[in-house]
Amino acid sequence: MKRRDFVKKSSAVLAATSVFGTVAAKTLTANNTIQIGVIGTGDRGGGLIPFLNEIEGVNVAACCDVLPFRLQNGLQRAGKNTKSYTNYEDLLADKDIDAVLIATPFATHGKIAIDALNAGKHVYCEKTMTRGYDQIKQMADLAKSSGKIVQTGHQYHSSRLYVEVVKLIEEGKIGKITAFESQWNRNWNWRRPVPDPALERAINWRMYREFSGGLPAELCSHQIDFANWVNKSNPLRVMGMGGIDYWKDGRETYDNVHLMYEYPEGVKATFTCLTSNAKDDYQIKVMGDKGTIILDYTKAWFYPEGTYEGKKVTGDVDGVSGATITNGWEEGKGIPLPFKHADPSKQALMDFRDSILNNEQPISNVITGGKTAISVQMGLDAMHHNKIVNWEDVATL
Repeated sequence: MKRRDFVKKSSAVLAATSVFGTVAAKTLTANNTIQIGVIGTGDRGGGLIPFLNEIEGVNVAACCDVLPFRLQNGLQRAGKNTKSYTNYEDLLADKDIDAVLIATPFATHGKIAIDALNAGKHVYCEKTMTRGYDQIKQMADLAKSSGKIVQTGHQYHSSRLYVEVVKLIEEGKIGKITAFESQWNRNWNWRRPVPDPALERAINWRMYREFSGGLPAELCSHQIDFANWVNKSNPLRVMGMGGIDYWKDGRETYDNVHLMYEYPEGVKATFTCLTSNAKDDYQIKVMGDKGTIILDYTKAWFYPEGTYEGKKVTGDVDGVSGATITNGWEEGKGIPLPFKHADPSKQALMDFRDSILNNEQPISNVITGGKTAISVQMGLDAMHHNKIVNWEDVATL
């Protein structure tokens, strides 16, 4: 699909709230609690169930997984009255289910989401939304015609911290943006224990290209989503490299990736993931001509350009007159930005509930998620085919 076609379709979905008019707005009462089925109860899906249990107006009505021990884990977390399924199509056929949360391997997201929309369910689809340009378009088109809410699991898009930081950037806090530098580094082989060798690919699906987009889809996608959000644009072109250079254990997905995305007005964004060194862990650095904002999972700091006159003042410290004290500056961390917020994953699920009840597009929707999915696919294609991938050309890949 050409960029102009995707943008045209995206604008139509975002502008026409009547598209979702088949879903009547609701008020939270005991009688209209949203019944959610969780499809995929592994680490992520199972980990979200406790949050769902805490959210008023939401009930985990069913769990589904193909692996018995993971299904059992999900059921234990959800509660004794939760229905159990090993085939997601049977769950979708359940008329009592209003919405589904899809937390299965990346390569299966699109098919399950499309089937769920066709079954009349609202969809919360974990990141990355789906893979392959054709399926991304298919999901966007179906979301438009189905009248159902589709939210993608880029939870930082729901984080009130990140929302406030984006507002600051839009208001000119850091001036003209010139670059993004993002990383998500770990010192870990990314593997889960396997009780039976026959389950290797089912449990460690992130290691295999049949199921996984590797580090770009599982980690970088959050930060790529943020860069798209701040730039109010998709990337124009992407280049990158990666390799299996440290963990020689039969994996097929790269154990390190280094990607560069170019946005309009020459803004460059780099995304790095390592699995052999955890220095500084997760970080997004947004750089402008007036300052820099650095984000981690839950906090943010501002570094002004030039001399910050308010950094140090003279006063009393522990009774010592004339001692130098800080004035809003956290040494080595810049100026903390004091925004309070709920856990981003919980907030995202609360937003999903509200979007269904109020018949409103979620902030992380099928369009933002679709653009991020295209951006991720461009990065994968750039690395795997050793080429620069242009947004305008993705329909031909």
